[in-house]
Amino acid sequence: MNLLNRPRRLRRNAAIRGLIQETVLNVNDFIYPLFVVEGEGIKQEIESLSNNYHFSIDMLKNEIDEIINLGIKAVILFGLPNKKDSFGSEAYSDDGIVQRAIREIKRINKDLLVITDICMCQYTDHGHCGILRDGYVDNDETLEYLSKIALSHAKAGADMVAPSDMMDGRVGAIRSALDRNGFSEVSVMAYSAKYASAFYGPFRAAANSAPECGDRKSYQMDPANSDEALREVELDIEEGADIVMVKPALSYLDVIRRVKDNFNMPLAAYNVSGEYAMIKAAAEQGLIDEKRIVLEKLLSMKRAGADIIITYHAKDAAKWLREE
Repeated sequence: MNLLNRPRRLRRNAAIRGLIQETVLNVNDFIYPLFVVEGEGIKQEIESLSNNYHFSIDMLKNEIDEIINLGIKAVILFGLPNKKDSFGSEAYSDDGIVQRAIREIKRINKDLLVITDICMCQYTDHGHCGILRDGYVDNDETLEYLSKIALSHAKAGADMVAPSDMMDGRVGAIRSALDRNGFSEVSVMAYSAKYASAFYGPFRAAANSAPECGDRKSYQMDPANSDEALREVELDIEEGADIVMVKPALSYLDVIRRVKDNFNMPLAAYNVSGEYAMIKAAAEQGLIDEKRIVLEKLLSMKRAGADIIITYHAKDAAKWLREE
């Protein structure tokens, strides 16, 4: 048989496959989440996120050293306070858990990029992402508090803030507050298309951030909608976002692709806790090859258009990529 076109010629061996590989996964793509807690001498594995830990601030050095040695350039911080109230006041305290963690990480290694999650759910006694009035999150009042949180993180030394609350106008409010106070160089990575997803369960257990009543469907996006994601991303860009994000990632690869095709902006994808936990559980049962599955999953996010991937797999993936 005389076939003129034989695509398999370019799959014949590893060298040829490498020459024509369209998408490359790199450790520089990763942001690693870190959970910091009050107390001393604490490094406790998170039950819902195996191989991830709650760290007290005095226990961060070894973890930061390992992250640096693996070539990971950025972390995103989540704090668990001891005290909560209806206004989430610990979130914007100059002596808050995240603010102290920022200062300690920068003392350990000033070059590690420190990104901070800007939200109120871990800090409010009701577990919602803003100020609750008559059972409904008050959008505009919440903006004032989100701006205070972002400003306190910038003062502590954060390189980038990442508002995840999904309030309308929060990127503009935060950008304005940072600029007014001399932090125009601090960048904003917006959780632009954040869906009201069932994939967040393990994180909410890890961060003790589940809402006490109701749900977050009045501010997070409907999983059925992708046109709406483009509107949300466009609004965040207009308000001054430096990086936009789609969250979750694996079930929203189509949204990642649409955002990348429509906007010439750096794009992050959050490989969320439920996506992580499912793979860990299957691997622990011996049902899958964890290394191959994880690298394929992360590659699919990159192929869909993500420039940046926030993932709990970051340390393992960094090790595995060295072996490739």
